[in-house]
Amino acid sequence: MYTNAIELLEVSPRDGLQNEKQAISTADKIALIEHAIAAGARRIEVTSFVNPRAVPQMADADAVAAALPDRDDVTYIGLVMNRRGAERALATGRIDQLGAVSVATDTFAIANQNQTSDASVAAACEIITLAREAGRTGQATIAAAFGCPFEGEVAEDRVVAMAEALARSDPFEIGLADTIGVANPAHVARLVARVRAAIGPIPVRVHFHNTRGTGLANVWAAVAEGARTVDAAIGGLGGCPFAPGASGNVASEDVVYMLERAGIGTGIDLAALVTANRWLGTVMDRTLPGMVARAPVFPKIA
Repeated sequence: MYTNAIELLEVSPRDGLQNEKQAISTADKIALIEHAIAAGARRIEVTSFVNPRAVPQMADADAVAAALPDRDDVTYIGLVMNRRGAERALATGRIDQLGAVSVATDTFAIANQNQTSDASVAAACEIITLAREAGRTGQATIAAAFGCPFEGEVAEDRVVAMAEALARSDPFEIGLADTIGVANPAHVARLVARVRAAIGPIPVRVHFHNTRGTGLANVWAAVAEGARTVDAAIGGLGGCPFAPGASGNVASEDVVYMLERAGIGTGIDLAALVTANRWLGTVMDRTLPGMVARAPVFPKIA
C-alpha cells in the first residue's frame, strides 16, 4: 500500500539534540531549524518544554520559541509531558502543535515522566484537549511501542489499546516510537496495520532509532502499511536520557534518499540536507552517523 508521498517530520532540534552532553547554543538551534526549513521541512519538532534539571539541553525552550522564524507555512511542534509544559508552550504564542508522549510500560513511564503508563495516556489526552481549546492542534506518540529498555517485550495488544484510548481525544495523529531501536520490519508492519485499523481516519506517524541498524528497513515497512509521516533527524543524531542504550534517530538524508529513489516523494531537497548535515557536524565537532552525507553523490549530475 505504498503512497506516492510521505511527510518527513524533522526532529533534530529536539530529539536529535536532547541527549547531547555538549551545550548547544540557542543561536545554533535556530540555525538548525533554518537549515531544515531551507531543505523543505514543513513540520519541525523545535524543542521540549520539560524540567531543565531533567533535560538540560532543552533549558532554553522559551528562548528557542521566541526566536523561531516567522513562517506561516511551517508547523512548529513543542514536546510536552504534562499540563504545566503544555501551558508553557502555549504561552509562547509560537508553538503550533503540542506533542504529547504516552509510554507503553510502567517502568519506562515512571523513569521518563514520573507517572504510570495509564496516567501517561490520560495526560496526553488532557494535552490534546488543551491544545484544541487554545486553537492549536495536539498529537501523541506512544513511546517504547516496540520494546522497553526495562521490561523488554511490549505486547502489541497493549499498544493498540493505548492508541484506541488516545484516539478518543481526537488527536491530529498518533505516533508509534521505537524508542530504543529494537523493532524489526515484520513487527513494524503488523503493529502499524493494527493501529491504523483501530484508530480509523487518524493518521499514523512512526519514529525509529537506528540503534541496531534496522531503522531504514522499519521506515520502509511502516510506509508500506500506510504510515503517512516519518520522524527523522538531520545527521542521525538522537537518544533519550531516560532509556539506557538508546541512540540515533534515522537520518533525514538517509530516509529521503531511500524514499525518493523508490519514487515516493518527500518534498525535501536532499542536497540541502547533506549541507545541513555537514554544518551540524561542525557544530558537534564530529562526523555524524547518517550514511548518505558520507557517500559519493549518486546519481552524479552532469
